[in-house]
Amino acid sequence: MKNRFLAIDIGASSGRAILSSEADGLLTCEEVYRFPNGPLMQDGHLVWDIQRLLNEIENGIRAAFKVCPDIRSLSIDTWGCDYVLLKGDKVVYPAYCYRDSRTEKVIEEVHKLAPFSELYGLTGIQFQPFNTLYQLYEDKVNGRLEGVTDFLMLPEYFSYRLTGVKKKEYTNATTTGLVGTDGEFASLIIDRLGLPSHLFPKLSQPGTIVGTVLPEVAAELGGDCLVKLCASHDTASAVEGVVLPSDALYLSSGTWSLLGAKVETPITTEVARACNFSNEGGPGYIRFQKNIMGMWVINRLKDELCPAEDFAYVIKLAKQSRSKKTVAINGPAYLAPVSMRQTIEAEIGEGELPPSELFRIAFNSLAKSYADTIKQIEDITHKSFDSLVIFGGGAKNGFLNELTERISGKRVIALPVEATSLGNLKIQMKGDKA
Repeated sequence: MKNRFLAIDIGASSGRAILSSEADGLLTCEEVYRFPNGPLMQDGHLVWDIQRLLNEIENGIRAAFKVCPDIRSLSIDTWGCDYVLLKGDKVVYPAYCYRDSRTEKVIEEVHKLAPFSELYGLTGIQFQPFNTLYQLYEDKVNGRLEGVTDFLMLPEYFSYRLTGVKKKEYTNATTTGLVGTDGEFASLIIDRLGLPSHLFPKLSQPGTIVGTVLPEVAAELGGDCLVKLCASHDTASAVEGVVLPSDALYLSSGTWSLLGAKVETPITTEVARACNFSNEGGPGYIRFQKNIMGMWVINRLKDELCPAEDFAYVIKLAKQSRSKKTVAINGPAYLAPVSMRQTIEAEIGEGELPPSELFRIAFNSLAKSYADTIKQIEDITHKSFDSLVIFGGGAKNGFLNELTERISGKRVIALPVEATSLGNLKIQMKGDKA
C-alpha cells in the first residue's frame, strides 16, 4: 500500500482516527482508534475538556503510526462554532460548549449594534444562539478577550498544538457568523461589535499545509508527517465525502441534522433569512442549508427511558406506537432540557406518555422537520429535487429513513458511511502531488 493519510474526525459525542490506503486507484479506510466525547458541567457552564481531546487525538495518531510508520499527512475536523482563546501559547480557560446558555443575555445587545437582518445580508449565516459572534461578544463583555492574541476554532487549535503553526480555515470560519459572502472575515461586523481586529487574519482554504509535526511531539507519537487543513467543519468534509447527484439534497444526520443543497453563490434573500437558512462555505461552492434537530433528542430520550438497551430496542418501541403526533422539535426547549421526556410531555399536554409513544413522537417530529425544510429549500431555490441523500450516523436508522421518505415524498438514499472522514481524506489526497 502507498499514499497513506490520516483523518481525525471529532463529533460532539465521539471521535475517531481513520487511516486510508490508496493503491491501484482503490481507497480503503481503517478505523485505528475511537473515543467518546461530550461536554462537562463546570461551575454551572457546559465546557469542553480540550486537554483530554488533545490527548485522544495524540492516541489516535500514535495508533496510526503503529499500523503504518509512513503517513504522508493528517487533518482534523470537528463541529463548528466552538473555539479556544490563547494568550501566546497559553489557553484562556474554559473552552465553552456551544450548548451552554451564556450567550442568551447578550444576543439582544449584539442585535442593537448590528441588527440580524444586516448580519444576514453580510454573511448569509442563520441565527443560532450559539453562533461564534455571540460567544465572542459575551467574552468581550466579561473581559475574557483582554490580552488575547488568538482565537482558534477547535481543529485549528489542535493543529497548532501538533505543529506550532496557527492557521485559520475557511469552512469552519463561516460557522462563526463573522465571515462575509466574499469569503473573508467581515471587518464591518467586527468593528461594530468592538472585537479585536487582530483575532481575524486572512483565511486559508482546505488543502493548505499547516506545517510538520513538531520534533518533540513526533518523538512522543512515534512518527511525523505533514498536517493539513481539510474542510475542518465536519459537515463541509461530509458533503465532500459523498457523491451528490445534481437533483439531490443532502442530509448530514448526527447529533444535529444539516439539510441543504450545494449552490454556486450565497442566497441571502429576505425569504431565506426568514426561514433561517445558512450559507456555509464548501471547497469551491456554498452549502445552502439549515441546521435543525437531529439524533440528539432520540439519544437523550434513550438515556432517560432505557439507558441499558441498544438502539434496536428504541426502534422496536417506536414501531409499537401508531401515534401521528409531533412536537416543535426545533424549538429552544429541546436544545438542552433537563428532561427530554418532560419537555415532550409538556408540549403534548396529555400527562405521562408511555416510552413507545415518546419515541414515536420524536421520530415523527424529526421526519416532519426534514419534509418541511425540503419544501422551504425548493420554494427558495425555485428548483425541485428528486431525492435526499442521507449520510452520517443517522443514515443507519432505517425506520427514520422510511418515515422521512413517506412524509417528504422524496426518494431517500442512505449512505451509512464515515462521510466526514472520507471528505477529510479526499481533500488531503487532492493536494498531494508526490
